[in-house]
Amino acid sequence: MSDNQYPVTLQGTGAPVLMWAQEHEVEASALQQLRSVSELPGLYGLRVMPDVHWGNGATVGSVIAMEQALAPAAVGVDIGCGVNAVRTNLTLEDVDDRDLHEIRMKWQDVVPVGFASHQRAGEQLKVLPYAERQKAARFLDSVTTLKADLSERKHSDADVRGRAAHQMGSLGGGNHFIELTSDSTGRLWITLHSGSRNIGKSLAERHIHIAKSLEVNENLPSHLRDLSLFYKGTPEMEAYLHDLRWAQEFAMLSRTVMMEQVKSALYHYFSEKRKHTGVQVAFDEEINCHHNYVAEEVIDGKQMIVTRKGAISAKKGELALIPGSMATGSYIVRGLGNEASFQSASHGAGRKMSRGEAKRTFTVADVERTMVGIEARKDEGVIDEISLAYKNLDDVIAAEKDLVEVVQKLDTILCVKG
Repeated sequence: MSDNQYPVTLQGTGAPVLMWAQEHEVEASALQQLRSVSELPGLYGLRVMPDVHWGNGATVGSVIAMEQALAPAAVGVDIGCGVNAVRTNLTLEDVDDRDLHEIRMKWQDVVPVGFASHQRAGEQLKVLPYAERQKAARFLDSVTTLKADLSERKHSDADVRGRAAHQMGSLGGGNHFIELTSDSTGRLWITLHSGSRNIGKSLAERHIHIAKSLEVNENLPSHLRDLSLFYKGTPEMEAYLHDLRWAQEFAMLSRTVMMEQVKSALYHYFSEKRKHTGVQVAFDEEINCHHNYVAEEVIDGKQMIVTRKGAISAKKGELALIPGSMATGSYIVRGLGNEASFQSASHGAGRKMSRGEAKRTFTVADVERTMVGIEARKDEGVIDEISLAYKNLDDVIAAEKDLVEVVQKLDTILCVKG
């Protein structure tokens, strides 16, 4: 394999599209999406990561750069979705199968998963240091500053906003997870993946609807109407950016709260064990990054609005986590600052099979077979998340060796799913 294999130029596009994947490896629906995005008026460029696959709104694994506009549908409904990782001083020798099961139960006790949320709003913030707790409480109060009307068919605007305080620090479902993993030295890491929960989804859906209704987008071809744009300097853009930034901060703070909850549970579990083993848990600094978000960055000397949909920032020296599926671990990486990719990299393994197809193809027995030795749920409810429905994470990392360098490969030993 040549070191100069990537990027590949996608043919038949409007603005330039460079891919860290071979065209024949990308499903036709995703290629069509990429070509559609490339036709957006004012698009500067589109970059495609090796975990690319079809997504709602825009292709997962894409980086969109525009000077004067953005498409809220390209950001998608899970605004601020991302990951968090922290290394502990524990090693594989400190845990056995019984420990892993008890730790998983304790984590599921302190972090609501799936559709569950915290019963008493604000209680979950007590795990934070006092100053951070006060800051988080003030942030939750700022839900009143959101610009969009979030009324839903069954819930009022006030209901939706109030629900956010209960969902702060809860995991959600789908591909979101909390994991205990081990690196090449045997050291244990906690990793987690989550986003902005229902409040982010509600904000996204409302602003996407507003964009589609704007007169400025009436002349867009029918196949681009779902990617209707907000333009710089307009009240609609300012309102969206305000709400988007709020949702991004909510998602990052929510991951921080969850990480503090699972760290605290792990610490107290080993505090009890220390009476017999002498083990005391300590934690390094966290790596907390978005992979579904908007940022203003300089590209080729120009100020750009950059949308990363299923992609991470990979500026030179920047640390990040690229997770795989629930059986295949993750990578801690360091960005190389490759300007050709708009200083970006993949966000994970990327699906190669839809959830519906996975459910039709695989069984609980397949889940059990692929997750031997991992403490986790292995039932019908996680079939759609089976590793066989995802691309090979090692191949994804190999395809972006000019975008990131590997710091550690993390192997999963415990997994909590929604």
